[in-house]
Formats: sequence, C-alpha cells, structure tokens
Amino acid sequence: MKTIILFLFLMSIPSFCLSQIKTVAFHEVEAQEQENPKPIIIHIYTSWCSVCKIGSFELNKDKDLVKLINENFYFINFDAEKTKEKIRFQGGEFNYVSNGSSGIHELVLALSKNKKQPVYPLWIIIDKNGNLVEYHEGLFRAEKMKRKLGEILDF
Repeated sequence: MKTIILFLFLMSIPSFCLSQIKTVAFHEVEAQEQENPKPIIIHIYTSWCSVCKIGSFELNKDKDLVKLINENFYFINFDAEKTKEKIRFQGGEFNYVSNGSSGIHELVLALSKNKKQPVYPLWIIIDKNGNLVEYHEGLFRAEKMKRKLGEILDF
C-alpha cells in the first residue's frame, strides 16, 4: 500500500522535476530517417497497465538515459489499444482492429511474439538499418536499458 501511495504521489509531481524523453510518431520517423538515420525505440503500452506507468516514470527520471535516448534514438510511444490511425511501417500498412468496446492495433500483433495476448509493456528496438536488435517484454529497468542502448550504439 505504501508503494502505491508513493507512486501516486510521485506521479502528481509536476513534470518539470523530471527529464522528458522526446517522442515522435511513426510517420515522423519515416520522414526524419531520410535525413538522419537513427535506431528506433518503440514502447508499446496500454493506459490500464500499471507496470507500463511505473516503467515510464523510472525511465524519465533517469537524466542520463533520457539524454542518451534524445540524442541517439527515435522514441515512439505507442498505445496498443487507443492508437486508431493507419500506420505505415517498414513497408507494411497496419490498422486498428475493433473488438466491440475495445480493440488492438495490428502493428502490435505484428511486432509481438505473442500474437494472441501481447505482454505490456513491450519494447522493440530497431537499428538504423531496420533490423530488430532488442525485444523486451515487461519492465525494462533504466540501468539495463542504458547498457543495451550503449551496446547498440557501439555497433
């Protein structure tokens, strides 16, 4: 219970206390990569996922990680169940698939190894040549992410 109260308190602190990861949309990445190719980090989450919220908070509070991402990567935040526009990515077109009052985006299913029930959060990291270099389901701790991103940049 103390953890939940602390988390809620920290989430209510104004965002100026935290660094902010710059995000882009899929269509922006496609245009920007023509001029400045960089690896892409795709963070797939849902609004109801508490692990997703905790992970985002932890990553944004690590100033070194935020700087590393902002300077060297394109970062896409992708809500699996609320993103409804058509997305063009790596030569394919993907749409939102409604299932009554909810639904899921086809791109989530295309990127996920678990096609029936994707795990959230899901982290996909693609190098600047379009190759998958990291697939991570669940919480991605800041230190582990920094090590992985450093390895990707060393290639």
